[in-house]
Amino acid sequence: MEIITSLEQLYTDSKTALAMGKFDGIHLGHKKLLNLILAQKQDQLKTAIFTFEPSPEEFFVGHTVKQLYTREEKRNAFEKMGIDLLVEFPLNAETAATPPDEFVKKILVERLRADYIAAGTDVTFGDKGRGDQYLLKNMSKELGFELCLIDKVMLDGQEVSSTRIRNEVSDGNMPMVRRLLGDDYSISGIVEHGNHIGHTIGIPTVNILPKENKLLPPFGVYRSKVVIGKREYRGMTNIGRKPTIASDNQIGVETYIYDFDSDVYGRFIEVKLEKFVRPEMKFSGIEELKAQMKKDIGDCVI
Repeated sequence: MEIITSLEQLYTDSKTALAMGKFDGIHLGHKKLLNLILAQKQDQLKTAIFTFEPSPEEFFVGHTVKQLYTREEKRNAFEKMGIDLLVEFPLNAETAATPPDEFVKKILVERLRADYIAAGTDVTFGDKGRGDQYLLKNMSKELGFELCLIDKVMLDGQEVSSTRIRNEVSDGNMPMVRRLLGDDYSISGIVEHGNHIGHTIGIPTVNILPKENKLLPPFGVYRSKVVIGKREYRGMTNIGRKPTIASDNQIGVETYIYDFDSDVYGRFIEVKLEKFVRPEMKFSGIEELKAQMKKDIGDCVI
């Protein structure tokens, strides 16, 4: 997958089927858009995603917003889906002031050669967000690109949105998050060396450190799945600060992987959270911690 991150790179030599959106959650609504452009591959169009970096929410509000998918996680997800081109359009004071009609003509059609554009009916772009679905409809006739607009996807009578998913993640309702995303909520990263307490008590774990801007569910133990390379394993994951054995206050994601004994230090893994089991607890010592971990391992077996 080709990734464009600057105005200087903003060009492609192939006609594209392009999806516009924030893609901050890659939820059911986003996937509906992505399926539309992926279907255009049969017409020999290159699939492209147009999003903003930083997000409009972060840029205009002026502070970091916790992400459902980090930048790296989004890139990995798009590549797995078979997207050919990802545009992380640099959002700044100058680019945010681009007249909406110029944005469509100069950027989407002339530079990115959009022959097919998919977007939500709530799409906004250009100076002061004045570009919308109606401008796209008018310009599709003028410039000759096909336009497909989709309404909000609904689930249980409510709109599927990143805000709704954030609320469910914050409540630890992982089964509902899965329904809204169409996949398990996951945290990914490189396996780091921890304090090796797990190895000393016969319950070895793998540790990753989540990105600072990653939205985490409530601290505690979760039934999980772990993706390593092309294989998936069952797991039991603890998210939190490990108050019994750690004093540095660092937040970690620590996972016991069932029936697994390979060395994965330095490797990239993805931890998928299926169900909240219990909140994080502080124990009197290592023996009490060991006893509880053994119970958690049993509780997380399906």
